[in-house]
Amino acid sequence: MEELEHTCPHPRTTLTEPAIFAKETSCDCRAPHERLTITQACKGTPVDRPVRVYADGIFDLFHSGHARALMQAKNLFPNTYLIVGVCSDELTHKYKGFTVMDESERYEALRHCRYVDEVVRDAPWTLSPDFLDKHKIDFVAHDDIPYSSAGSEDVYKHIKEAGMFVPTQRTEGISTSDLITRIVRDYDVYARRNLQRGYTAKELNVSYINEKKYRLQNQVDRMKEKVRTVEEKSKHFVYRVEEKSHDLIQKWEEKSREFIGNFLELFGPDGTWKQVFQERSGRMISYALSPRGSPCNSPPREHSPLRSPSPPSPSARWHSARPSPPTSPKGASASISSLSEGDEDEK
Repeated sequence: MEELEHTCPHPRTTLTEPAIFAKETSCDCRAPHERLTITQACKGTPVDRPVRVYADGIFDLFHSGHARALMQAKNLFPNTYLIVGVCSDELTHKYKGFTVMDESERYEALRHCRYVDEVVRDAPWTLSPDFLDKHKIDFVAHDDIPYSSAGSEDVYKHIKEAGMFVPTQRTEGISTSDLITRIVRDYDVYARRNLQRGYTAKELNVSYINEKKYRLQNQVDRMKEKVRTVEEKSKHFVYRVEEKSHDLIQKWEEKSREFIGNFLELFGPDGTWKQVFQERSGRMISYALSPRGSPCNSPPREHSPLRSPSPPSPSARWHSARPSPPTSPKGASASISSLSEGDEDEK
């Protein structure tokens, strides 16, 4: 009898397309499917087919906690083909409660997760042996906390007893219930936010009075934001003015020091101006003591005691006897008469 080769689909090697939806038959491989043990799966055997791991859930408001759980399931074994089952709205509303996202939105969210190779729509709430055989599932991955639902203390109890359960770790601080709690707690904030973004009061299920209240609060918030913006700009302007004034004062002080230094250098006790003034004063005194016609350096003329001084010449006597120019007509006539008398004496 010829041995059939495994034709099971392999994990995705490219992320350019979303994960596929599971078909009715899921796996078209005709080779007999023998479930692996955890030891065999960890070794990566068999080489001709991947280890098929199944993880299920509601995945409402798909968040990082969901993605981290699927990442752990994907990396449980060296060659893992991850199948994710998503429960329908009917089952979820019956056993868990109302969801924010409908089933088609939740299916699409899982298809676009990089760790998912295949999505099973309308997954069962409790895994039956027929379902496990149909999809040729080797292991089931979920967190280890007992999940009580549908009248059972733990819906994964029979999977654990069969040795097919592989635990993953929950991410603390994030869950769908936490996200919904935040929205309910801050309902007014999100209602005002959506009204501001164009949603109608009818779409938000908000009464007429609450709508007016929210719109008024939005206007008050906008005014507060404008005032806050103006205050910040004013503070920035004042800071710049203070910075500029500080620079101007610093420059003024530097220029003042420079001016005082130059002034003292010119007019101080030992300044340049004093030296210049002393030199000019000395020149003026020496000029006054020795006129330009008789230089001070010429030796004085000595008179001989034996010779009598020569009589002055007529021109010299005329110059010495010459009166000063008259300042009035009467003075001019007097000077003329004195000159005539002098001439007669000389004759």
